Amino acid sequence: MTSFIMQLMILVDDVGGAFPSLNHSPWFGVTLADFVMPFFLFGVGVSIGLVFKKVSSKPNATKKVIIRTIKLFILGLLLQGGYFHGRGNLTYGVDLSKIRWLGVLQRISIGYCLASLSEIWLLNNNVLVDSPVAFARKYCIQWMFSLLLCLVYLCLLYGLYVPNWKFEQSNLVWSSRGSIIQDVHCEVRGSLDPPCNAVGYIDRLILGEHHMYQRPVYQRTKECSVNSPDYGPLPPNSPGWCLAPFDPEGILSSLMATITCFIGLHFGHILVLLQDHKQRVFLWSTFSFSLLLMGYILEILGIPLSKALYTLSYMFITAGASGLVLTAIYYIVDIENFRKPTVLLQWMGMNALIVYALAACDIFPSLIQGFYWRSPENNLVNATEALLQTVFHSEKWGTMAFVIVEILFWCLFAGFLHKKGIYIKM
Repeated sequence: MTSFIMQLMILVDDVGGAFPSLNHSPWFGVTLADFVMPFFLFGVGVSIGLVFKKVSSKPNATKKVIIRTIKLFILGLLLQGGYFHGRGNLTYGVDLSKIRWLGVLQRISIGYCLASLSEIWLLNNNVLVDSPVAFARKYCIQWMFSLLLCLVYLCLLYGLYVPNWKFEQSNLVWSSRGSIIQDVHCEVRGSLDPPCNAVGYIDRLILGEHHMYQRPVYQRTKECSVNSPDYGPLPPNSPGWCLAPFDPEGILSSLMATITCFIGLHFGHILVLLQDHKQRVFLWSTFSFSLLLMGYILEILGIPLSKALYTLSYMFITAGASGLVLTAIYYIVDIENFRKPTVLLQWMGMNALIVYALAACDIFPSLIQGFYWRSPENNLVNATEALLQTVFHSEKWGTMAFVIVEILFWCLFAGFLHKKGIYIKM
């Protein structure tokens, strides 16, 4: 499942500019890209259920979890804190006064830590699981803990008062004046709109505006872009908050994101405790469709789908989709034994971390672009993409072909590492 997620991440990240419909939703709603993060978190939860199915020493297991959490968080800080400037930019380095504290790996590390510690300490190991009642008794404290996290999120999201606030905005017209202070009027509770939600307020309060993501997805909304749902110039009379920072992997939203880890952990428990293929597929399918139904009902009741806020409806919908993907892959690979065509996927899954760092964080393309002919734009990466765009007589479909070639390259690279016995683990 991890390899499938990696390929999906590369696809939506690199094709999103050419196909905005595949890119992240500007604020409300979901697109293909909005399923990537929940798929990751769900997969982490499933793996936790397998890794900690037998814990010989709780203190030692806790120590390993904390060390791995710190490693993941630091790696995320290095990859997404601003040190690397991405494809098309040959510079590197970050102003520590503006480093971004949170990101994809940091969110995964938080979910991994909370779910793992609950798996180590919050189970009733004296219960022999031989019935649904015994299953509930064994994991009830863990479920209560995840429910508590969910309640904390909901209480803060809908109950926290968001006052008026201001942020520092670069002056693009009169550069000699440096920056200007932009006021944002709120004074509300329970708002889910971009400027006045509790998720952004908590991040500004704790992290500070300079340590948040500076190009949030709501800059692609109709209020903030003439090219919506893509990035573009500000429309006339656009609101001031359009240029305000917002972190899509913020503190409060990461609490709800952790629930996706717990749901994946629950699927992992089924995998560990049940040996019959049909029982696993039946229970996974039942839970997955139930989650999808719950998400749909919540949306009808007025809780919108939003990846940026990680709303309850979004969590249910994406967790249910994650469960269905796991069920489908399990059925194809483990029940139907359709393994040979999925070998490339398995290789990438074994080295998902290094592929994520090199491909999804644009480190490898940036290294390749460092070798150019006379001008930085004349490099192998851009030349390959331009060639495919010429062959397909289309910028969009040429870019799509380039990304498919890129995915195949990383599958083969992961296969090479596999044959050499090289596995990068945290």
